[in-house]
Amino acid sequence: MCSTTLKSVKGLGELERSIMDILWAEKAALTAREVGRLIADRDLAPTTVMTVLDRLTRKGFLRRTRDGRAWRYEPAESRDSYIAELMLGALDMTGDRSAALTRFAKAVSGDEAEILRRALTELED
Repeated sequence: MCSTTLKSVKGLGELERSIMDILWAEKAALTAREVGRLIADRDLAPTTVMTVLDRLTRKGFLRRTRDGRAWRYEPAESRDSYIAELMLGALDMTGDRSAALTRFAKAVSGDEAEILRRALTELED
């Protein structure tokens, strides 16, 4: 989520995360009923699904559009954007960003380090 979308990135609760996972996996916006059907491991009341979708919309995680009498929901940003904001939030909590970044760089795999190198090179160009 870009900073302009959310004032602050907050962690998602278990049900919120399950719903976001469903919406991130879908190509099209879904209604509350469709989301409820896709949460196979839970027996949730339709009103519970609608409440969580509304809360995620108010938090800035979802956008909604009218489709007849129903609302269709889609993620405001990609999963990658959300994870990047969580990582930046964690970095903001450190007293020494440089030390935290160095420790992170030492902890990633060789393939992940190469991805970071390419991304940094692209930023420099």
